[in-house]
Amino acid sequence: MKRYLITGASRGIGRELAEKLAAPDVHLLLHGRDTVALSHTRKAVEPQCAKVVLLIHDLATPVGVSDLIAEVGDEPIDLLVNNAGVAVVKPFPEITAIEWEQTVGVNITAPFMLTQHFAPRMSPGSSVVNILSIAAKTGFPNWSAYCTSKFALEGFSQSVREELRDRKIRVINVYPAATDTDIWNHVEGNWPRDKMISPKDVATAVAYALSQPADVALENITLSSLSGNL
Repeated sequence: MKRYLITGASRGIGRELAEKLAAPDVHLLLHGRDTVALSHTRKAVEPQCAKVVLLIHDLATPVGVSDLIAEVGDEPIDLLVNNAGVAVVKPFPEITAIEWEQTVGVNITAPFMLTQHFAPRMSPGSSVVNILSIAAKTGFPNWSAYCTSKFALEGFSQSVREELRDRKIRVINVYPAATDTDIWNHVEGNWPRDKMISPKDVATAVAYALSQPADVALENITLSSLSGNL
C-alpha cells in the first residue's frame, strides 16, 4: 500500500493532484484547513482509493505542523507534496509582522518540518514534490513576502535534493506561472484569470513526473502560459 501526503488539498492544485493520484493501492493523506472543501475532495477521490484520511491543521505554526505529523503516524510515506501556501499581496511597507510570520510559517517552515520528518523514513523510489512558483525565480512588485518565501523554499529544496540523491529519493520542484486558483479571490485588482494555466495542468505535469521509472527524475518543471507572465 502506498501512502501519499498532500498539503493544501482542499482545492486548486492540491485537490487536482489528489484526483490524479487516487488509485486502489493508494492511501491518501489529505491536509487542509477548510473542512467543508476538504470533505468535497474526499468525496471525489474516495471511490478510487484504498483509504482517505483528512488532516485538519494550521500549518502557520510549528505546533500545527507537529500535530499533523503526529496524526500521520510512524508508518513511512511514499510521497510528500508540499503544496499548501499563502500569499500576502501588498506594498512591503504595509506588510504586518503577523502576515510575514504566517507566510514564513506556511510557505517555508512547514515544508521544512515535514520534509525533515518524513524524508529520512522514505524508501528508495519515493518522492518529495514542492509546488513552488515562477515567484521562486523572479520578484514581482507587491509580492515581496510571497517571493521571499518561494526563493527560500527553492534554496532549501535544491540542497535537500542533493542530500537525498544517494538514497534514490526524488525531489521534484514545480514552477507554475499564474494559476487560476482561489488565491486570486483574495488579491485586489482585475486579474485575467481566463489567461492563467489551470490547476489541472499543474497536476497533470506532476503526475507525469511521478510516473517515470524510479531512476528517472524530472527535477524541475516550469509551466507557463503562452500569454506570458501576468
